Amino acid sequence: MRLGYNTNGFTSHRLRDALEVIAGLGFKSVAITLDAGALDPYDRSTAQEAKAIGAWLAEHDLVPVVETGARFLLDPWRKHWPTLLSPRTEDRARRIDFLKRAIGVASLLGAEVLSLWSGTAEADEPAELLDERLAEGLRILARDAAEHGVVLGFEAEPGMHIENLAGFRRIRDRVGEPGLRLTLDVGHAHMTEESAPEAIRRSAREIVNVHLEGMRHDRHEHLLPGEGDLDLAAVVSALREIDYRGPANLELSRHGHMAVDAARRAIEFFRPFGLP
Repeated sequence: MRLGYNTNGFTSHRLRDALEVIAGLGFKSVAITLDAGALDPYDRSTAQEAKAIGAWLAEHDLVPVVETGARFLLDPWRKHWPTLLSPRTEDRARRIDFLKRAIGVASLLGAEVLSLWSGTAEADEPAELLDERLAEGLRILARDAAEHGVVLGFEAEPGMHIENLAGFRRIRDRVGEPGLRLTLDVGHAHMTEESAPEAIRRSAREIVNVHLEGMRHDRHEHLLPGEGDLDLAAVVSALREIDYRGPANLELSRHGHMAVDAARRAIEFFRPFGLP
């Protein structure tokens, strides 16, 4: 696998500077969270910048993944809104437009995977209706991604409409598109599944992207590796057992105030396991 770091943990750095640090520390992949000031897909200069960054990443042997979890990029007042679950068609269309733009950026970067999630319901509505809205949007996006040579890595997240692997598989089957695959966040799996290593083994054929962090079983808080009660050594062992060779990026978005130190501590944690 290719150990990497998510730029959402470098929110006080310019994107180019964050990439220099990530490469300089020795990481082998990078998750680029599109955001204000970080390849904003609504900025006219982004296409040219994405091409240039894609060439730089190739020169530095960094495999990119595009992440779409920016908190306030679509609406300055409401975090992660709108979503593919939003009741109004025009609101869901805004999220679809954003994700299509993100797919275009991914293609320009040379990223093979775009990661996304369901979001949460805005009202007390039937699960069947929410599933249908989500599946409709994902079907559109999976087809658009395929045209750009990109696959979707769908992330189940505690507290969202799709929060576990059973939910992912239910939606995957409903969408019926081969380009809808799995982003497995091992901390989330630690909370929602029998165990993170077992989730990896059971999802071996579906995983195209991995998120890493420390985690407590009873609290959704991304921690530095080694903190919490998630056995990351067992996680690495399981990923090797299934011969996973894709990106495995640290997701420490709450550690931007100590970004360089957090990234350095993270890579040093994994060195005894032969990574990156």
